[in-house]
Amino acid sequence: MKKHAVAPFAKKKRKRSCSISQFSDLKTLFALLLASLSNQPQTTLPVINKCLFKFHNSLLLSKSSVKPILALLPTLLSSSHSKIARAAANIIGAASLVSLEINEEIASDSQTVKRLISLLESSDRNVVFSACNAVLDLSITTFAQQQLLSFSALHRLMFVFLQIFKRLESVCLWSEGNESFQSLKIGFREDKLSSALLNTITVLINACDLKQLHNIPKSLSEAILSRLKEIRANASHNLLIKGAVKSNDEVHVCTSHIGVSVLAESIFRLSIYASQLTVSLPFEVVQRGLFGTSDTSFEDFMSNYWEVSPFLLTRTLEDLKVNDIFNTFIQSLNWNGSVPSLLHSTLQGLVSCFPIASEEQNILNFLNEVKDRLGCPIIYQQDIRVVKTESQSRKETHYFQDFHPDCLKEPLYLTTEDVLKCEQAYKEGYTVALRGLEFRYPSIAAIADTLALMFGQPSVGANLYLTPPNSQGLARHFDDHCVFVCQIFGSKKWTVYSRPGQLLPRLYGNLCGSDVDCTKAGRSEFFLREGDVLYIPRGFPHEACTNYGVNDGSPGFSLHLTLSIEVEPPFEWEGVVHFALHCWSENWKRPCCDAINSLSQKLVLVSVDLLHVAIGIISTSDPSFRKACLTAAVSLPGDVYNKLIQNQRKTFFDLIDKIRNECKFSEVLSNVEVAIQKNKDPFEQIRWLWVLSMKNEANNGYTDKSFIIEDLCSLCAKHKDKLESAFLKVKSRFCSEVVFDDIVTSNMILLQKYKKTRRQYINGMLSLHDKL
Repeated sequence: MKKHAVAPFAKKKRKRSCSISQFSDLKTLFALLLASLSNQPQTTLPVINKCLFKFHNSLLLSKSSVKPILALLPTLLSSSHSKIARAAANIIGAASLVSLEINEEIASDSQTVKRLISLLESSDRNVVFSACNAVLDLSITTFAQQQLLSFSALHRLMFVFLQIFKRLESVCLWSEGNESFQSLKIGFREDKLSSALLNTITVLINACDLKQLHNIPKSLSEAILSRLKEIRANASHNLLIKGAVKSNDEVHVCTSHIGVSVLAESIFRLSIYASQLTVSLPFEVVQRGLFGTSDTSFEDFMSNYWEVSPFLLTRTLEDLKVNDIFNTFIQSLNWNGSVPSLLHSTLQGLVSCFPIASEEQNILNFLNEVKDRLGCPIIYQQDIRVVKTESQSRKETHYFQDFHPDCLKEPLYLTTEDVLKCEQAYKEGYTVALRGLEFRYPSIAAIADTLALMFGQPSVGANLYLTPPNSQGLARHFDDHCVFVCQIFGSKKWTVYSRPGQLLPRLYGNLCGSDVDCTKAGRSEFFLREGDVLYIPRGFPHEACTNYGVNDGSPGFSLHLTLSIEVEPPFEWEGVVHFALHCWSENWKRPCCDAINSLSQKLVLVSVDLLHVAIGIISTSDPSFRKACLTAAVSLPGDVYNKLIQNQRKTFFDLIDKIRNECKFSEVLSNVEVAIQKNKDPFEQIRWLWVLSMKNEANNGYTDKSFIIEDLCSLCAKHKDKLESAFLKVKSRFCSEVVFDDIVTSNMILLQKYKKTRRQYINGMLSLHDKL
């Protein structure tokens, strides 16, 4: 027994000693390899292969063994003998993992990289497999990724994958861990080459910047995007963290490191510059659908109802046959009269739509934030709510008891079982509310995009609400956005109360007090049937319930969709005036970049910031500054826009007059001092403007708000009178020199900046829902 216990250890020791001996004679080995390559490869092929095998093994012992072979890699990769080419590719793969320095040295050799990429077109699948694995190993560093991309490795990989991969049914999910979303991987049954190719493709796609994504040939990008969607869809029935294959349960599964979120990110990225996934509808179509068939219906709405009072459009069956803008969406629901089947078909397979910052100008920043979660199942409260309001308590209760808004630490993903629970919840009187339909249905995205263009806003949101008979979903509340309630199926009774104050609530503002006391407020009741549309301005408290015994032949339940006009801060009149001041002040800042430390220039720059604060002070009490600016509503017919722009011009100059007459230096200074004492940011209201202008102002040294506050305190202490004089001069010049037509142009440019990122986001999210 003792002899058997010692023998294996001794054997291992002798083997290690042999390897070290081989490693110590690398110079001789290199000379032998070089001599063999100089002779006829056919006769020296066995020797070359043995040398390469020993070099490959030596990499496991010391990184210094890599140096001799690097110079020969281009020659070895160009060999007509597949075994030599494969061995060279395997050496590159192993060497790339030895150290970052060696990885960079290999990637820096353009001949080596080019020859390696050329192996991907070999007719020998084993050579392609080795080359693909070498590219994947080389891609562990950002530098190598960029080198491979610069030599079109991604294009070559995409082309090869499209030629080789044929069996969608081989795609599966596998898990090596606890079957959480993060542990789910894409696998291929008995197809290791497809697994390796897709693994490498996703790594390089997800390493691309926007320019590199845009430079992928359109036909190739769309072909691979379609294939990735099919692969994802083929595994989607397991996507909700159910039924994944364990790595040791099915031995023929070729595992990969392609996480579900990694594949989702690649699909999202390729969709950014894909052909427009949704096309805006003509103005006339949306106008008839939401505002009626009269030629002046939209103009009448804008003059009498927009941000002023509720508006009801009652539709007849004849209207619906001709002007139903939701017909395509309704058909996609596969409605067969069964609410459970409607719920199942609507919720099954949906992925979460994570919010994107309103001022975000680079879609890749968003992807970096959510890359490990992209493509995950819908999340409670973020994507969906299941709530009801009891008539006695007037408080909302959630069906999912695990959800506690104040203390929820982990996201609550909705699995297949939870979707079935939603059906049970509906039977118990709960409303199912689904957010973000404009990211999930191309037909809704088209309506939302058209509506956003009509109102000159960056985006329009769309939510769906399914309410059972004799029930109320959300409690009485008001919104920070204007809403068009579109009744799809059934009917619902709405009560809209008069607005409690003159000021419109701001988007993203605090709505904790939105459940206001409406016992003494005026109210209007509206009964919506299929096809009807109700407009509710922001700030108007409202609540809705389904049929309470009204014998009108309606089915009792309700399915309605809301289209939300989200007036973001830069496109309220206050934001437009802030942006106008910023653009005007740029003409003052450019000449003084070199003299920014001079007293006169500091006085001017600080005065501009104080005028921003002054505008914010006025807007807190003046309703006009809170209203939406519509100067960027360029999709409107010419005659409609011309009438609208005249009203916008009048509004703008009314606001300029208020700034000229009401901005007081002493009030502004006091406001700033109080904010500083309370450790608050006096410029918080224009945070979006700071983010927007940060890139353009990065070189003038005057972008940090802490410096501005420091200069302000110093100037007030030493030169208060001069600062007041500079402030009055800045105010006077701005009010006199600002040009309305320039404001219209700059507002349109700003809108396009905002919409560009939103459209890229929508394209990506629509792709993640396509074919699921």
